[in-house]
Amino acid sequence: MSLSEKYLLSASFIFLIIGLLTGVWKYYRIARSKNATAPIYIDIAHRASLLYSFACLVLSKFASLSVFMEEVNAWSALVTIFFFGFAISTYLIHGILEDTENQFKSPHLLGKFRIPKWIFHSSMFALIVGELGGTMILGIGALRSIW
Repeated sequence: MSLSEKYLLSASFIFLIIGLLTGVWKYYRIARSKNATAPIYIDIAHRASLLYSFACLVLSKFASLSVFMEEVNAWSALVTIFFFGFAISTYLIHGILEDTENQFKSPHLLGKFRIPKWIFHSSMFALIVGELGGTMILGIGALRSIW
């Protein structure tokens, strides 16, 4: 098994466990809620963790088939995993703090702190480039292998 596959399989396990644990947290909050709902970012953290877990499995298959050098695949995997984790961590933080129901709404808050727009938008741009870039590299490497 290549290093990129090991990274992705490990991340898949971690994200799956986070998804399951946030599911327990979500259930707990639903059970204690008057309207039987959990805070939005607890729900988002739960769903995103499960989705990213399975995305890592797909990416690990891409990595196993990729024609690119393992260094390229490993870095692509790490960048993608980092940004998947970054997204989940922001959802978890907002879920814990219950500071917003929409992180895209101005002012951008993290607890009592305002995040400058340029930092918020720069981090979103980096996330988009990182997730798409890493996925594209692994996917193109796999497609070149099978076609």
